[in-house]
Amino acid sequence: MAPPVVRGTAAWKYFGDFRDGLLAGQVLVLQVAHPVVAAGVRDHSDYTEDPWTRLMRTGASLSIYVYGGSAGARVEADRLRAVHRRFTGLSDGRRYSALDPAAYAWVHATLVKVPVDAQRFFGHPLSSSELEEYYAQMCDIGRMLGVRERDLPPDWAGFLDYYDSMVAGFSRNPTIDQLFETIRTVRKPVRWLPDTWWRWHARTQMFLIRATLPPALRDLLGLQWTLRDQRRFSRFASAVRVLATPIPAGSRTAHMRWIGKLNVWFRAHPRAYRALVRGDGPGSFSRG
Repeated sequence: MAPPVVRGTAAWKYFGDFRDGLLAGQVLVLQVAHPVVAAGVRDHSDYTEDPWTRLMRTGASLSIYVYGGSAGARVEADRLRAVHRRFTGLSDGRRYSALDPAAYAWVHATLVKVPVDAQRFFGHPLSSSELEEYYAQMCDIGRMLGVRERDLPPDWAGFLDYYDSMVAGFSRNPTIDQLFETIRTVRKPVRWLPDTWWRWHARTQMFLIRATLPPALRDLLGLQWTLRDQRRFSRFASAVRVLATPIPAGSRTAHMRWIGKLNVWFRAHPRAYRALVRGDGPGSFSRG
């Protein structure tokens, strides 16, 4: 049994670190590389039309699990599973469900890996003891979400083997291509953003995806990566590391902790939530 997620523990320090946001594109690619997730996103998600509302829902849902307290997390987990139970369909002639155990576990696994990768790229790698505590805490959260104990390995070493084997089994699919096209062409969230800045943002997102994807998957997807790119990324990562590492963990995670507590309040006041955000709530595929 892992220690609860409280101030100073590994999940509290790393899951909501603002540097995790630099891997947002990477984790989306890894999730939709799974064929069941790809089919669910293709059939039930509105992210190509309204990615900003979708992003807000997802961020709000994630914040509740780690920073919203155990009671809030249980309520959110029950709500999320009820929403996703509706999402079924056909893929390559076979029925799929958004609650397919292997796919559901994989989505959670990608979120478990993001903070570890973010620290490896842009901070300092977690120690062995931190990794074990962090992984145990995230497994407990996964079980709360409905991830079966047998669907994720019992320790970090086993998790890395599982993660690598999953990535090795993926292939390119149309949902990944659509994701790349959406990143390149999606409309601005607000009109006043300069067009030049928005084009730079899209290029940066694609650069970070190419930089942080597992190299074998990057090659499979036909994403070019050169020595010049590696030098650029190394300089960028070093700058982030120098600027962010001295900031206390409490400040690096403050935004996610605030969002988590706010959304626990929203769960208790659904009318207020519906007045502000369309759809079924954080983390849903719903088109609203």
